[in-house]
Amino acid sequence: MGKNNENQEELPQGELIVRTLTMPGDTNPNGDIFGGWVLSQMDIAGAIYSGKRVRGRTVTVGMESMKFHKPVNVGDVLCCYCDTIKEGRTSLTIKIQVWVVRMFEQKRIKVTEGLFSYVAVDEKKRPIPIDTHIK
Repeated sequence: MGKNNENQEELPQGELIVRTLTMPGDTNPNGDIFGGWVLSQMDIAGAIYSGKRVRGRTVTVGMESMKFHKPVNVGDVLCCYCDTIKEGRTSLTIKIQVWVVRMFEQKRIKVTEGLFSYVAVDEKKRPIPIDTHIK
């Protein structure tokens, strides 16, 4: 997606993988959505995206970076977008952006982003070449 040329507004990059409503049970003691919950949604999105790419099982092996830009509020619609940044023989590095639509609003706001790495594995959880799964 990238930037919109008309007004240079930043737009989500990649494929929309997870879209969910934030709930009161997902908050920290300050009433904001707990960062760990957001991180778990990102990892779920990355797992779905990487599994779809390799047509098989993947495991999370790391996060190279993560940056929170804005808080996530109860009632926000949280959207995780995934895009492949790097593909190796057995691994994928995925940029995951999280955007929200605030309650009763329409504009998307980028709240966090990070780079996550996944490895294709066999049934014994051993790394295998990505193309092994693709038939």
